[in-house]
Amino acid sequence: MKVYTLRQFGFFQTVLINTVIFLALAGLLPQGMYVESIWSALLAALVLGCLNALVRPVLHILALPLTLLTFGLFGFVVNASVLWLTSNIVGSGFHFYGFGWTLLVSIIMSFVNLIISSYFNREQKS
Repeated sequence: MKVYTLRQFGFFQTVLINTVIFLALAGLLPQGMYVESIWSALLAALVLGCLNALVRPVLHILALPLTLLTFGLFGFVVNASVLWLTSNIVGSGFHFYGFGWTLLVSIIMSFVNLIISSYFNREQKS
């Protein structure tokens, strides 16, 4: 019997992955997201990593009743809120053209991170 667990990446690996995702999504969704340069994407990924470690757990606890009522879907709104806060901290070099776009990018990033960690988990087990 095979047991699959998702691999947790280190902080700098996550920052690198998120930087690439930000650059790719800015190219794919230019009407919804703006990234000025690779350095803006890197700074945004660093800020997002810090906010994910410090702010997101608190927001998840505060939003727990809504998350339970929506069967976990409100978690995407919490993630989008952290992403929106990231864009406000980084400034004009990294921003979204509305909260709906932030929510979409948050959902896409969640799935891409899930796929990447699943891929590297299978690489490691084989």
